[in-house]
Amino acid sequence: MIRFSELYVGGRWVAPATDAVLEVRSPHDGALVGIAPHAAPADVDAAVVAARAAFDEGPWPWLDPRERRAVLERFTRLYAAHAEELAALVTAENGTPSWFTRWTSATGVLAQTEAYLRAAAALDWEEQVAVSEGGRTLVRREPVGVVAAVIPWNAPQQSALVKMVPALLVGCTVILKASPETGLDALVLARIFDEAGFPEGVISVLPAGRETSEYLVAHSDVDKVAFTGSTAAGRRIAAIAGEQLKRVSLELGGKSAAIVLGDADLPAVVAGLKGLSFGNNAENCVAHTRVLAPRSRYEEVVGALAHMVAGLRVGDPADPETFIGPMVRADQQRRVRSYIELGIAEGARLVVGGPEVPAGLESGHYVRPTLFADVDSSMRIAREEIFGPVLVVIPFDDEEDAVRIANDSEYGLGGGVWTKDSEHGLALARRIRAGWLSVNGATPTYDGAFGGFKNSGLGREFGATGLAQYVEYKTIAV
Repeated sequence: MIRFSELYVGGRWVAPATDAVLEVRSPHDGALVGIAPHAAPADVDAAVVAARAAFDEGPWPWLDPRERRAVLERFTRLYAAHAEELAALVTAENGTPSWFTRWTSATGVLAQTEAYLRAAAALDWEEQVAVSEGGRTLVRREPVGVVAAVIPWNAPQQSALVKMVPALLVGCTVILKASPETGLDALVLARIFDEAGFPEGVISVLPAGRETSEYLVAHSDVDKVAFTGSTAAGRRIAAIAGEQLKRVSLELGGKSAAIVLGDADLPAVVAGLKGLSFGNNAENCVAHTRVLAPRSRYEEVVGALAHMVAGLRVGDPADPETFIGPMVRADQQRRVRSYIELGIAEGARLVVGGPEVPAGLESGHYVRPTLFADVDSSMRIAREEIFGPVLVVIPFDDEEDAVRIANDSEYGLGGGVWTKDSEHGLALARRIRAGWLSVNGATPTYDGAFGGFKNSGLGREFGATGLAQYVEYKTIAV
């Protein structure tokens, strides 16, 4: 068991303002994983004071960008050495299978960080954009200020570093507000930041619930909020930020569509959708949870998916053979099961799974991976983000119909097209109103931009575009 008695505030380990604690329990069997302090508004005040002083008085924002990069490169090396430890801890905290947490920690997080480092090395921090008889015009890129990074529990290390690394590279100071379900790995991350040697005040890490989050978001000395989470929470944050004209970026929910064209290689489709639809227990905002299949091959697609879904191994997330672990909390388990019951009530055909808890796993927050067919895009199971392993298959008549159905959503985060003609797939992907698309399961690199259209968010992450989210532009005429 891991026990933290202090919070990381402004680069120092300090006693929390209250005696409140977070008990982190395994969603697999309820065992106590660890205890951490529950940060209170008073802890937020202390973190903001430290961050404000470090930003306004330096030296972090004033360093040569190469010096900041060197500190982040040192942090990245230290992080790599702790990747396995962090992966195991996240699995214990939130039930994400070890295959996914190991990939995220050892590959995904390091690749996204390296892309940010490349973007920062190539960034022109001050450039001359015009010269005239009267003088010249310069454009400078400067850090936005004190950043509140507010993250969820479903991919906590990736969510933290996708915000913290670009903010720090630009010269911002950062307060990470971690979810109570995954407060332990956040404080282990603080240890790594501490070892990397950031100046005093630059980084704080506060595990806490919603009340403390809202207090941080609304704090008048926070210049920018970077948030990942539900669309409902994003709307609340946007409203608070709007009142103060505070900068904000929001990575929110999704209901991504995978269009399977008539010429698609079905075994490749099914192999790809196994990860794209069910990775991270499908507690994943970009999961491809709507499969659009042509009527000419509809039952063939449903049958192939049914075989795959029925074969998903559900169980202890620490077991490397497990593909689907438990839902993070009992209320999340109930929510997903209620959607399965809703799908049956709406008239969808239950092909695999169902609302019953998997046999032998009653001590954890488990649900059965579920596949629905004969789904209409007006059904709630086809429109609302379930955030669990529930896949729906919707028929389409032709490509125009497929594009219409894919775009008939309040969300626009991800999606994909499957076809033997990749150039045709690309043309179709261009017509889908979403921010993160793949053709035949190809994975975009971290040098691209990640984020959503419509109710899936504001702003982008990854690479040069993500770095720019933490920049203010200043024009100077000389």
